[in-house]
Amino acid sequence: MNAFSRRGACPALAAPMQTGDGLLVRLKPVAGGLLPKSLIGLGESALRHGNGIMEVTARGSLQIRGLTPGSARLLAAEVDALGIAVRTGVPVEAGPLAGLDPQEIAAPRPLAERIRAAIDEAGLTQRLGPKVSVIVDGGGRLGMDTVMADVRLMAARADAGVRWLVAVAGDRQNATPLVTVEEDAARDIAVAVLRMVAEKGREAHARDLTERQLTSLASWHSVPPPSVLPDISPARGEIELSSPLSPTTSVAGRATASELPISPLVGEMSGRTEGGATERQPIGVFDLAAAGIALGIGLPFGSMPAQKLIELAQHALTLGASEIRLAPQRALLFIGLSPTACRSLQQAAAALGFVTDAADPRTRIAACPGAPACASGRIVTRDIAETIAIENGDLLDSSFTLHISGCAKGCAHPGPTALTVVGGENGAGLVVDGTAKALPAGYRPGYDAARGIGSIAAAVRRARHPGEPAAACLARLGAASVTELYRQE
Repeated sequence: MNAFSRRGACPALAAPMQTGDGLLVRLKPVAGGLLPKSLIGLGESALRHGNGIMEVTARGSLQIRGLTPGSARLLAAEVDALGIAVRTGVPVEAGPLAGLDPQEIAAPRPLAERIRAAIDEAGLTQRLGPKVSVIVDGGGRLGMDTVMADVRLMAARADAGVRWLVAVAGDRQNATPLVTVEEDAARDIAVAVLRMVAEKGREAHARDLTERQLTSLASWHSVPPPSVLPDISPARGEIELSSPLSPTTSVAGRATASELPISPLVGEMSGRTEGGATERQPIGVFDLAAAGIALGIGLPFGSMPAQKLIELAQHALTLGASEIRLAPQRALLFIGLSPTACRSLQQAAAALGFVTDAADPRTRIAACPGAPACASGRIVTRDIAETIAIENGDLLDSSFTLHISGCAKGCAHPGPTALTVVGGENGAGLVVDGTAKALPAGYRPGYDAARGIGSIAAAVRRARHPGEPAAACLARLGAASVTELYRQE
């Protein structure tokens, strides 16, 4: 398999990717979820053929690490024997509660399947790069707001029924809106966007499309916009427009956030100061009415020993869980529980070291595998992250995400954050209000990075006004002061 050493590709089951601890495979079930018995079987395969570490990614895919060329083939055979069909081709993704959440505006899966079929019919899979993706958001409590996509389709209520807002190149907050249309047109425009991207080559994304192309897409199949854009309040309820936006205004004029009919900084999109969308954590209890209760449980920094996942899935099986869905933000959703079973599983998960509280400071840290798991990693990211969460969890409120990156690629959090610790030749560098790709303003030894963040946390405690978010306090202290605090012995 010549993909073993290829970086930048998606490490599919049939094309593992080389990392520091061996080969890595990533899979997402066609059905959207797994039977508890199937997750147990995957965990046992990971123990037999890998290094026993399993992960759930920020996009909600399952990863198995530490494979060899031979064991990767054995793993693939066992996945097939378990009856787990995995997605291939261009990712067309829906939210983790798709089809189950009574608060959804529209069920997204039928449209997602139609788009997948159209992509296959158009022969686009081989012409598009491995990172090109589509999101179909039917609304509801758990979307994929923070996940970047080339095409986003978002359900909206209109007088004539459900319409779909088509947007390109970004997460829910910063994607460029094109037009609001019926389902058939939404599918056609989504595929047209992908055709245009494919014409630019396998390295291209929707962000590379020209203004002329975007304007032509926005005017194609256009209809008057509905009375509301996709709901973005905490309750995901309707928000009326005070001045409807024409299908092409936001494209040709590149309207700023403040010029849009609904500001992306209101409702559930508030609470983050470093930019990018936010969404409710998939951790906690979700009442699905007829489908019972779903319990969201997080993996700390997205990673957990396979044996602990096996134990959790076994407990869920005895409690009657009907399905386990992979969720964005590195979590698992256990579906079909009774209230009593939900409490029991939550207690078992906490005892095993999983994240059971959305306020857990570990949810505010994005940490890649780092050294030694990743060949590019220069610092032991997750040990640093765990120490910070234990010793300075009060710094990690909802106002920002702390990014601990093993190298300058910044895989765990491509966007800017208030604080980023990044591994490099000079040790653990600190980037203030930027990404891992930026030049760090100060360094300290990698093994001592947590102490540097501890100095910053102590200063925030001293300077913070009552009720002031940590990110606001950091901004008030200033980048130079924060960097000096990090560097000081």
